[in-house]
Amino acid sequence: MSTDAASPRHIRLTSHPAPGSSPVPPLEWGAPSAAERGPVIGTTTNRLHRNVVGTHSGSYGVYRALAVAAGSLNRQHRADLTDTAPTDSIGPYPQWTEAERIVSIDPWGAKIAEAFGPLIEAGIDIRPSIAVTKAHIDMPEIRTAIAFQRLVPDGRVLLENGSAVVTKAAIEPVWWLPGVAKRFGCTEAELRRALFEETGGMYPELVTRSDLDVFLPPIGGQTVYVFGDPHDLAHPEVPLTARVHDECNGSDVFGSDICTCRPYLTHAIEECIRGAQQGGVGLVSYSRKEGRALGEVTKFLVYNARKRQVGGDSADKYFLRTECVAGVQDMRFQELMPDVLHWLGVRRIHRLVSMSNLKFDAIVGSGIAVDARIPIPDELIPADAQVEMQAKMAAGYFTEGAAPDADALSTTKGRGL
Repeated sequence: MSTDAASPRHIRLTSHPAPGSSPVPPLEWGAPSAAERGPVIGTTTNRLHRNVVGTHSGSYGVYRALAVAAGSLNRQHRADLTDTAPTDSIGPYPQWTEAERIVSIDPWGAKIAEAFGPLIEAGIDIRPSIAVTKAHIDMPEIRTAIAFQRLVPDGRVLLENGSAVVTKAAIEPVWWLPGVAKRFGCTEAELRRALFEETGGMYPELVTRSDLDVFLPPIGGQTVYVFGDPHDLAHPEVPLTARVHDECNGSDVFGSDICTCRPYLTHAIEECIRGAQQGGVGLVSYSRKEGRALGEVTKFLVYNARKRQVGGDSADKYFLRTECVAGVQDMRFQELMPDVLHWLGVRRIHRLVSMSNLKFDAIVGSGIAVDARIPIPDELIPADAQVEMQAKMAAGYFTEGAAPDADALSTTKGRGL
């Protein structure tokens, strides 16, 4: 039984603008101020106020629908945001008002109370797409680093119990479609049609509402972890150690040894802590792009194919096996990745803890300087991940030594790793 007595008895299609005028100003992406830009309004108690395609919460929006259908959530519920303001105020920075600099997140997403207060007081249901809080992270690898005296607790960044103090931000994806299309070298019409057709027609507004140019895609977002003062990220004279890391649940959480993901992540965290203790600041950006954004099912199928092929797992066929199953080697598309760095005001990374050529190229191509690249130490590469590392270095990954012969990996030409 529905908990919403006012639930409509008919379905309101969103393929065309609703009749009547809306008190919500149109979105002007890249405007000089938040007020001039306007708020992003997705999931809302008043559907007439929506000015974007899609809903907040990314892939979790489906769970909201289930909660409404099950009667456990009143669809008219409005979030009480008392005391939810960010623990650290991020920005605004000049990059926020450069329309094509940030196209995949809403830079004002954590500042809705101060940016859109009058509209909220007028009854407009505006919801944050970014939340910033304080926390501690406690990982066995950090305690190991302390035991081997690679790290020493200082009571500020690293505590005596082995936990590290961080500021962390959760960020939902918010796509400005004209800017996203330009990043990928296609027209906005081509992008809209592909998004509509390849999601089973989930969002008809993509092809019928050209007046709505912002899309809240049903995908995972990202989490940012800052070691030290977050405001130092915007000061290029303060040494910044950073890693942009793509999700690998099997390794990151459960320690699977077929890849280098958790070892590289924990190595980066150690480097970030050390950098912050030495007067700099550390940053880890963690994106939900499981299995190179191919998904975990595809990822496990590829594992089986690699292990069972004639001759066993090998570097020369590493990418081929992925392409045979998925039709493409990688769908993470690092073109959108630097947006979070620009949201944080980053203009220079002194030490990038990454060997990925695609990540490096995307960061530098977006206008952020990178002074040095830090590879994963050989002793941290699991035995079962040697094939992956050899294949990646031959395909263009950064290495301080001689790269493996790329001729044997001619099938890896394409989007890369």
